[in-house]
Parts: sequence; C-alpha cells; structure tokens
Amino acid sequence: METVIIVIHLMLVLALVGVVLLQKSEGGALGMGGGGGGLMGARGTANVLTRTTAILGAGFFATSLILAILAGRQVERPSSILDGATPASQSAPGAPAAPAVPPSSGNGVLDQLQQMQKARTPAAPATPAAPQPAGQ
Repeated sequence: METVIIVIHLMLVLALVGVVLLQKSEGGALGMGGGGGGLMGARGTANVLTRTTAILGAGFFATSLILAILAGRQVERPSSILDGATPASQSAPGAPAAPAVPPSSGNGVLDQLQQMQKARTPAAPATPAAPQPAGQ
C-alpha cells in the first residue's frame, strides 16, 4: 500500500514540475521570459495550466498527508537502523568500555620525564640504627 502511494506521489511530483515549467512567466524579471511568442500563446491554455497545477498540488498534498499518517502508524518498527544495533565493544550493559588507546609501555614522553626525575632525586639517607650499649 505504501509503495503504491509513493509511486503515485512521485508521478504527481514530476507532473507538477512539468506543468509549472510550461506556464508563462508573468513577472518579466529583468526582461527575460514572458515574450510575445511562446509555446502556448492563447489565454485559454493559461487557464488550463492553472487548473492543472491546482489539481496536481492538491493531489501532492493529499498523498503527503497519507504517507505521513502511514509512517506514524508503524510504531513497532525502529525509526533508525542504528536504534536496534549494539556496539561490538559493549558485551554487557553495565560493563565499562574498553580503552581506545592501549596502555603505555613506558616509552612516552611523560614516562621518560618521570624516569629522569627519579634519577635526579638523591636516595634518602638510611636511618641510623639505634646505638647499642658499649660492652655487648
């Protein structure tokens, strides 16, 4: 049913574009178009084209409304392909996502700076043991 209405809708669109392009320009914008000799010069054809445009416009409006109503009734289908898809990285809903960057192996700039800082700081002096009594 929906496919048939879409095909009718597309035929109405093409016919409407064709009829609008056949009509004579009335504004005469910058002297273009609307000259004395045209494809259809009689006044009666202008009335036919105007009526045809109105009928095709009403049909376009009606098919648009019907398609919108049909789309609104189909609630059980997901509105997007992505709504039903789950990312492959998530195995459980509460599980944290896997890190995008692998853990550092110690070759990064910050790791090198930390190693340099550890090398510069002198080791803390060993605390002296408690004095032992003389004679023992």
